[in-house]
Amino acid sequence: MTGRESMSSFKLGLTIFWNACWTALPIKMGFALLFMAMGTMHLENKLAVAFLFLLISPVSVFAFFVVTGALGFHFGEGLGLTFLLLISIPIDIWAIGLVSRTAFLERLRIEPPASIGSALWVRFALAGAIYLPLLWLIEGGATDVARSLAHDIVNSDMLKALPVAEKIGLELSIWGTVSTVMLVILCLVGMTILGRLVQSKVNQANALSDSYQGLITRWDMERVPADQSLMLTAFTGVGAVMSILFWAVLPVSTPHPHECCKPAEVKVEPAYDLQKSLTKDEKSFKDSEMKIAALEAKAAEEEKQKDKAPGKEKAAAKDSAPKADAKAQPAPGGKPAGK
Repeated sequence: MTGRESMSSFKLGLTIFWNACWTALPIKMGFALLFMAMGTMHLENKLAVAFLFLLISPVSVFAFFVVTGALGFHFGEGLGLTFLLLISIPIDIWAIGLVSRTAFLERLRIEPPASIGSALWVRFALAGAIYLPLLWLIEGGATDVARSLAHDIVNSDMLKALPVAEKIGLELSIWGTVSTVMLVILCLVGMTILGRLVQSKVNQANALSDSYQGLITRWDMERVPADQSLMLTAFTGVGAVMSILFWAVLPVSTPHPHECCKPAEVKVEPAYDLQKSLTKDEKSFKDSEMKIAALEAKAAEEEKQKDKAPGKEKAAAKDSAPKADAKAQPAPGGKPAGK
């Protein structure tokens, strides 16, 4: 027995697809972060769904354009999305080839066909271009129907006395459960379809004639390249270049306030100096004493001037009184001088 009968289509598809996605994900994530820092890729709503849809590109490289163009759902904008899909193609072909050869040798004990990576990638991409839009439509329709039914159930007369918070939680639980179950079923069907595509390649392969030791040696050589120093140098160089580019373009793309909307500068208050404060208070007290003394002297001077002013008026009145009496005194003989 070669082992091909012991693995179902779902398990075979999940083994190839899941491991290939996680093998290629770190490399594609680095390019995605670089494009986002450069400002060439802007993602809109549903960020998590967009990232999963883009980075699992063995099935989404063609489905991305179908969902965007035919269904009218826009993940974002920018040339970075197109560049990410183009860069993901060779990365996914390499990851699928590595994972499938390992699975064929280790799990199925069969000879991996030539160019297995590119052959499976083409099948996965075409299947995703047909199945993912259908999954999108079915999942969206089921979610809308579940929301409508949950809203009718929660607002029925039977649950009229239920508080508002409990109604919201119950409605979310109802349609969320239906949507999750539907998504799981659709994913199971999708993995089964991918497994059937892999199964056709398994049926065409030949059984291995190597011994177990030879099989282990060949399996290890499939995963570890012969020139390990070259591989390490290449990975290190690519990582260093991407890191330098990322940190070089990051300050330019970092959001910053506009020229007209800059916040007011806040001056840092110096530390409280007790000696300086006491000196300042003592100086203020001295200045206050001098001002008070000046005010008191000024008030005393004004008081003296007021005291002198009535004496002069009395003296002037005394000098003017005899002159008035002399003018009013009658002539001798009891008659006025004129008569």
